[in-house]
Amino acid sequence: MSALGTVVRSGVGRRRVQTLVIGLATMMAVAASVLGGSLLVVSGAPFDDAFARQHGAHLSVQFDAGRVSAEQLSRSEDAEGVNGAAGPFRTATVTPRSDGAGPGWPMTVAGRGDPGREVDEVTLLDGRWPTHSGEIALSADSTLIPTMGMDVAFPDLPGRPTLTVVGVARSVTQTADAWVVPSQMPALTEPGSGGYQMLYRLADAGTAARITAGARAVTRSLPQGAAVGRQSWLTVRQTAERDTALYVPFLMAFGVLGLVMSVLIVGNVVASAVGTGTRRIGILKAVGFTPSQVVRAYVAQALIPAAVGTGLGVLAGHLLAVPVLAETEEVYGTASLVIAPWVDLAVIAGVLGLVAVTAWAAAFRAGRLRTVDALAVGRNASAGRGRPAARLAGRLPLPQPVALGLARPFARPARALAMGAAVLFGAVAVTFTVGMGASLGQVTKARAHDAADVTVPAPPPDFGPQGPGTAPGPGPQRQPKADPAAVTAVIGASTGTGKHYSAAKVRATVSGLTGTVDVIAFSGDASWGGYTMVSGRWIGGPGEAVVPTPFLTATGTRIGDTVTLNGLAAPVTVRIVGEVLDPRNDGMQVFTDASTLQAAHPDLTETSHHIAVRPGTDVSGYVDALNRDLKPLGVTARTGGLGNGGDMVVTLNALSVTLTLMLVAVAALGVLNGVLLDTRERVRELGVHKALGMTPRQTIAMVVTSVVVTGLVAGALGVPLGVALHGRVIPAMGDSVGLRLPDSVIAVYHAAELLPLTLGGLLIAALGALLPAGWAARTRTATALRTE
Repeated sequence: MSALGTVVRSGVGRRRVQTLVIGLATMMAVAASVLGGSLLVVSGAPFDDAFARQHGAHLSVQFDAGRVSAEQLSRSEDAEGVNGAAGPFRTATVTPRSDGAGPGWPMTVAGRGDPGREVDEVTLLDGRWPTHSGEIALSADSTLIPTMGMDVAFPDLPGRPTLTVVGVARSVTQTADAWVVPSQMPALTEPGSGGYQMLYRLADAGTAARITAGARAVTRSLPQGAAVGRQSWLTVRQTAERDTALYVPFLMAFGVLGLVMSVLIVGNVVASAVGTGTRRIGILKAVGFTPSQVVRAYVAQALIPAAVGTGLGVLAGHLLAVPVLAETEEVYGTASLVIAPWVDLAVIAGVLGLVAVTAWAAAFRAGRLRTVDALAVGRNASAGRGRPAARLAGRLPLPQPVALGLARPFARPARALAMGAAVLFGAVAVTFTVGMGASLGQVTKARAHDAADVTVPAPPPDFGPQGPGTAPGPGPQRQPKADPAAVTAVIGASTGTGKHYSAAKVRATVSGLTGTVDVIAFSGDASWGGYTMVSGRWIGGPGEAVVPTPFLTATGTRIGDTVTLNGLAAPVTVRIVGEVLDPRNDGMQVFTDASTLQAAHPDLTETSHHIAVRPGTDVSGYVDALNRDLKPLGVTARTGGLGNGGDMVVTLNALSVTLTLMLVAVAALGVLNGVLLDTRERVRELGVHKALGMTPRQTIAMVVTSVVVTGLVAGALGVPLGVALHGRVIPAMGDSVGLRLPDSVIAVYHAAELLPLTLGGLLIAALGALLPAGWAARTRTATALRTE
């Protein structure tokens, strides 16, 4: 082994604490960076690849067939900014029934003679494209489970047509739920209904504003009100990326914290090693080492543990990505989503390069030291440093060991500043994690709507003894569903009932969107039920609705606009009066009053009931009494609400706690490194104090007290920085999944929490100082006095 290699190996082995600190700091930064970068790439890759391969439609517009003709729509492809168009395709909203499995949900069917090529090339996943009437190709994302050869009946249409599934396909921009040949459409379209669909590729479709401009251009020459709905490819893309995109802002925050902390720790460790090893540097130069070799030796001593930490960080990043990628492995036909190798290589090169540059900058002083000057320097710091602070602390009414400890940071201000920076970032991470946990709790509460004390869930579907999906046969008659009015009457008559409302769910379609939306119809005042408003107001009467943010984005509407719900017995038009926070069903929900649907869907049987008991009422006793009255109706009450937080909240909380503990550990080790160096420099001074009567307990108090000022100041600065970071990251996480978050989700810090969080910096500093304090307390007086 070369002389330089021997010096490097000796330095790494001798400075075990510093080696551990660098390795752990680097591992933390790499793990967060690999995870964040990989999710950023993976979240968009499946959709982007499929969109490019299938020439997806940037803009899909639904037109009213009664207000515009096919010839007029064909001319819209010459509008300014349009690079290509497909259509017009005749469309209809129909409700199927599959092989006796019961009625399905409304779906959008389009008449297309072929899968297309230039715009929205529909990909066949199984079977073939329909070639004549009586055949249908279902979308792989359809509410029906597509099976080759099964029959799909439409008993509510004239002639009761039945179609056979001959193919399973997917449109990357989700332009329809099913496709038939154009000659089949008249049988699926009731007189006076139906519409046309036009699909456009635009020259510039990178932003929502450009999509809106394109929509205005294609409809400018058409009759007023002809366009009844539109869908942007950006909305579909955001939905496809939603699961993984949520994590990216959060992981970027931790990645930046980890990288900055790595730079600070590496720079501090190398600079401290140079400062405490001045005499050793002089000896190396005296035996023939060049300034460049000395600098390279210290850089290598930092790079070796950094390389080990980088390897462990890459492994940790891959392991942490498993629960996040598990939900996205089959998006758009992707067989398996794995972390891209180039992401690993980019992170490895970036982090090691950053460590090398930081270490070189900190070690540059070692190369410039003159040999004679380095040999003449002793280990101890200048005796005059910190004396004014020591005299001032000595005048305080405090025990002498405590006064000595409080004055110590002023003797080594640069080292105290480095330790304070490590504690600062640890305090920032803890504050951010506490706030994020509270914010996710608010989102979970909004998702669950669990303000009710007692809930009567909707009875499950009764498929009879043979189960769902089987043809009717002999056997016991199905039990009728409980009458919601009868359940409501029992609840209202029960002793202890306070406020209560019922909620019925049906499915409908919205013009311009594929798939279905959940329509939640309330009987009674549901404003107290835990629905968190973002803007606007709650439902005030029939014909009004509140919707989540993703619904507004997908439909291009805002508060005050109207939307038409199709797929019911008759179209229902509602006016949007409020925006509510609700991430369920990807935000594709409409909340309205039950009277709004009275004509279009009078039989609302899938109904749950939500009750707030009167103050002072025993909830368990109330539930027991209510269940005795409800037993003849076949439903059962239970305490609490119906919602749950979901796996994503659990995963985010677990990730945040894991990464925060790593940051806190790095911060504590940074303090440990600084205090250990300081204690070893002061070992002769400690011997003098021990000779004068300082006990081991007083020695521990002096060493721990030396970080009190640093910890308090770092905690006091770290808490507001953590609050500010939370205020930037949480809204960005909401934006990434298409949600606008109200103040109740963002403003989650309370005065009673901030003081303990401020003291967290002191706790981190004290934890880091405990081991060096114990070492100082155990050092023998004679051994300490003999040390130069």
